[in-house]
Amino acid sequence: MLRGNSVRILTGNSHPGLAQAVCERLNVPLTPCTVKKFSNGEINVKIAESVRDEDVYIIQTGCSDVNDNLMELLILISACKGASARRITAVIPCYPYARMDKKDKSRAPITAKLVANMLAVAGCDHVITMDLHASQIQGFFDFPVDNLYSEPLMIAYIKRNIEDWKNSIIVSPDAGGAKRVTAIADKLGVEFALIHRERTRNSSGPAEKMEVLVGDVRDKVAILVDDMIDSGNTLTLAARSLRDNGAKKVYALVSHGLLSETNMKKIEELPIEQLVVTNTVPQKQHEAACSKLVTIDVSPTIAESIRRTHNGESISLLFGDWAEGAGVNGVGVY
Repeated sequence: MLRGNSVRILTGNSHPGLAQAVCERLNVPLTPCTVKKFSNGEINVKIAESVRDEDVYIIQTGCSDVNDNLMELLILISACKGASARRITAVIPCYPYARMDKKDKSRAPITAKLVANMLAVAGCDHVITMDLHASQIQGFFDFPVDNLYSEPLMIAYIKRNIEDWKNSIIVSPDAGGAKRVTAIADKLGVEFALIHRERTRNSSGPAEKMEVLVGDVRDKVAILVDDMIDSGNTLTLAARSLRDNGAKKVYALVSHGLLSETNMKKIEELPIEQLVVTNTVPQKQHEAACSKLVTIDVSPTIAESIRRTHNGESISLLFGDWAEGAGVNGVGVY
């Protein structure tokens, strides 16, 4: 339970369903506020109740219309700061511009750092996020950042919903996800594999070929694990590669199901049993278009992180057995 009544939870237009679910788990009302646009596109925010000397949590994720969602978050933070809130925590389940975390070519911007600066200037005191694309993004901030993980919920889902998971192999679609899949494989006590993306050229132009370099997937349940799916191209190539190499079944577990450029009909036709994503971004529209899409609810983890932060408790427990237990008990999947 939350100690005292000095907590306020606000949200913009990015994912009100997740904010409401978090409030229900904490048994606190969602603070009413209006976030709308003027005719010229400018964002107008009105908070209906006082937040003076309150511990404020603003739940806003980076999904479609990411720029509008980011501006809504910044304006909400600024409004709370101007209204004398005691502490302002931005709860950003899917951090915007997380893929732009380094200068990988000449004159490329490090936009993830710019977002961190903007949050600080707006008046943010603390950030809670989930499954950052690169953990080093935490170093862009001069105030505390708690990067939660969906890994325990994924492990719980695998144990509860994938038959013959003890005969599975955890697969990363690229070398960058090696640390993630080895951690999950170790906790499940199964093997892991990596897929190497090899570029080849032909007469019609550049093409991509996926090749399994490490691990044998033949006659095993292959479980692809990644942090983000947007266009779906990597998933398509990886799933077909695993099938070609003899995998008995293929599942895909992805933290952030952006799916902004994905043709859901193609996902339906892929040789996979299920595409499992979290609700760090809204999934109702995608679920209606694809029967293979399954959503894991992260609101228990986010609600517990808010409760522990507000009460001054450690949140390290959320990285292990607590979150996995939440999924196994059925409150993590819907």
